[in-house]
Amino acid sequence: MNSGTDLYSLISSLSWDDRGLIPAVIQDAATKEMLMLAYMNAESLQKTLESGETWFWSRSRGELWHKGGTSGNTQKVIEIRYDCDGDALLVLVEPAGPACHTGAVTCFYRTIQRRDSSLPVYSLVDK
Repeated sequence: MNSGTDLYSLISSLSWDDRGLIPAVIQDAATKEMLMLAYMNAESLQKTLESGETWFWSRSRGELWHKGGTSGNTQKVIEIRYDCDGDALLVLVEPAGPACHTGAVTCFYRTIQRRDSSLPVYSLVDK
């Protein structure tokens, strides 16, 4: 994309899935910690670009949601990148609180690890 691309053309050029969604990996711009994975549709991406805060499409509720709209844990957008295929977004943010609805800083606070190195048995471990 060049700097002269309008918003509609930019959004249209991305590779949306058959439901009109694109995965968005949300990363803390300062620490580089991966905070969450959510999905955007064209409207939520447009709202994100226009407002400077993250907006997503809730697949379970079938509606737009503004991250932090009720909790206050908003995410100020610093930069949005897209991958080489245009089918995934990386959104670098400045978070104003935890990303996870559980209150954890990141939604990725659990680990899958082997219980015994001699056996292929795994356990889930909270960080």
